[in-house]
Amino acid sequence: MAIKKQKLELVECVLYSLPAMLLVTLMIYIPFVLSGLYSFTEWNGIARSPKWIGLANFAAIFKGESDFFRTLLFTFKYTFFFMIFANAIALALALALVRKFALANTLRGIFFVPYVISMTIVGFIWRFLFSSGFDTFYALTGAGIFKWSWLGEVNLAALSVVIVGVWQAIGFYVVLYIAGLEAIPSDVLEAAVVDGAAGFTRLRRIILPLLAPSIATCMFLSLTNSLKVFDIILALTRGGPAGSTYSVTLGIYRDAFQSNRYGLGSAESLLFFVIILILTQFVMKLFRPEEK
Repeated sequence: MAIKKQKLELVECVLYSLPAMLLVTLMIYIPFVLSGLYSFTEWNGIARSPKWIGLANFAAIFKGESDFFRTLLFTFKYTFFFMIFANAIALALALALVRKFALANTLRGIFFVPYVISMTIVGFIWRFLFSSGFDTFYALTGAGIFKWSWLGEVNLAALSVVIVGVWQAIGFYVVLYIAGLEAIPSDVLEAAVVDGAAGFTRLRRIILPLLAPSIATCMFLSLTNSLKVFDIILALTRGGPAGSTYSVTLGIYRDAFQSNRYGLGSAESLLFFVIILILTQFVMKLFRPEEK
């Protein structure tokens, strides 16, 4: 009876997990394998049979015939500033909102609202603000910052993408940091106050070390989320001005679906996957095993 029960449980486990396994295989694994095969071909997405060209697409990337490395540089810049500002601001807000005051829960909800809004919609909202809304603010305040061409100058356009990205995602990291702060034992903080550790000293020597797992999690999530930035740039700047805000994902989209160079786009995707794999493994090794 015990053996039959174990076999029945095994069959049930397979049957329940089979639909999910099939869906993941169809939506992720098969396209990934096909993308790897297409990276060695010249294909416009319409022809019945792709033309096998070997490593020509990868050679074109490394020879500079593609904008891959230029878009990769912008993606790395965006990722760096996004990680710094998103985590620093989220941690500061979490330290303020974890305190007990009347509007704490309301403010938590307000900060989290942008995260549940579609990134494309967020991009269109901020595009309207940068192009038209700031003119109204300038008329009301006279502040010169509202007269700048936020989407028309290279440096300001890149900065605007970072600002919008941080604004949209910051609520998520605030929630994670608040969860980490509330998990710190209160008696440890009370003992620190009794021992004379207050203010910045308590933050540096007590709170931040105990918050290390949350910091590691937020840093890793902000890294992975910023590397694949696409929606906000497509809605906000469309890669402009002069292609200065093209991310890798947007560049792959342009080459594959707008220029109909599916082989080149697949090669760029495969190369970007390898870069992300190496980078994420490196970042994970920066944290001790108990903090992962």
